[in-house]
Amino acid sequence: MDHLTLLLAILYVYTVPCEEIFWDTTVKLAKNMTLECVYPLADTVTQMEWFKIKTERESMAIFNPAFHGIIREAYTDRVYFSNHTMASNDMTLSFHNASEADVGFYACLLHTFPHGTWEKVIQVVPPDSFEDAGPPNSQMVSEPGKNITLTCEPRENRLLEEVSWEKIQPQQIDLLITCNLSQGRNYTSKYPRQILSNCNKGMKKAFVTMPNVIGSDSGLYRCGFKASTGEKETFLMRLTVTNGETGKSNMPFVAGGAVLLFLLVILITSITVITYKRRKRQQKRGLFKDVWITQNRATNNYRNPFPPSPPAAGAGEDIYVNHPVFCLGPRARV
Repeated sequence: MDHLTLLLAILYVYTVPCEEIFWDTTVKLAKNMTLECVYPLADTVTQMEWFKIKTERESMAIFNPAFHGIIREAYTDRVYFSNHTMASNDMTLSFHNASEADVGFYACLLHTFPHGTWEKVIQVVPPDSFEDAGPPNSQMVSEPGKNITLTCEPRENRLLEEVSWEKIQPQQIDLLITCNLSQGRNYTSKYPRQILSNCNKGMKKAFVTMPNVIGSDSGLYRCGFKASTGEKETFLMRLTVTNGETGKSNMPFVAGGAVLLFLLVILITSITVITYKRRKRQQKRGLFKDVWITQNRATNNYRNPFPPSPPAAGAGEDIYVNHPVFCLGPRARV
C-alpha cells in the first residue's frame, strides 16, 4: 500500500505541471510591458491579487480598497499598478526593465460581491513567438453606437470541432470566445466588453456581435476553425469605428478648404474678366488709331472739287502812288 501511495504521489507531481492552462490574453514580452486586468461588471471589488503561475502560485501584488496596494518584495522595483486613480475595477499591472525571466503565465484574481471570484490569465511570450496576423481578408466601417456583427465560415463544408474569435493588437492578442463543439462547451474570456456569439453543435458559420461599438473597438479580429478531421482555417477582418470627435474636428478644415476654393475661383474669374476687358480695350484703341491714321491720310490727299471764290474786281491790278522825288545825293555846306 505504501508503494501505491508513493506511485500516486509521483504521478501527481508529474501531471500537475503538465496540466493545460487556458489563457485569456497573450502579451509580447517587452522591456516596458503592461498586463491588462479590467473587471467588466459593476460589482463591488473587495480584494484582488496578482500571481505568477509556476509549479505553485507566487504572489506579486495585492490590493484592498481599504488598505490600498502592496507590491511583494521580490517585485518592488519591477512592477507597479498602472491605474493611478486606483479604480476598484482596473487592476492593470505594468513592468519596467522586464527580461526573459518574466516569460510565463500570470493570473489576476478578484474577489467581488455578489458574484464571488473572477480570474483572468495572461501569457507572456518572447517576441519571436508572438504571432504575425498578416493582411485582413475583409473590412468593415461603422459609426459609433451601432450593433456590429462579424461573420465568417469555412471555405469547405466540413464538420466543425472548434471555433474561436480573437482581437489582434500590436502587443497583445485577446481571446473573445472559444467553442468546443464536439463536447458542447464554450469559454468566454475576460475581455472587458460585452461579446455575443453562437456556439451550436453542427453550425456552418460563426459570428460575434458587439453592441454599441466605440472607437476602441476598431482593430483586427481573427476567426479560427478546426474541423473534426484536423484541418484549420483562419480569417482576418478589420473593423473601423469612425470617431465622432475626429469628424467634428475635421469640419473646420473642410469648411476652410471650401472657403479657400471659393476664393480661388473668384480670384481666377476676376483675373480672367480683367484680362478680357484689357484686351478688348487695347483692340478698341488699335481700331481708333487705324481710323485716325486713315482719316488723316484722307485729309492730306483731299482736293476741293469746287474752285476757290473769284477775286474781287481790281484786286489783281497794280497800284500807283504819286509822291515827290527825294534827292539822295549829299547836300552842300553853306
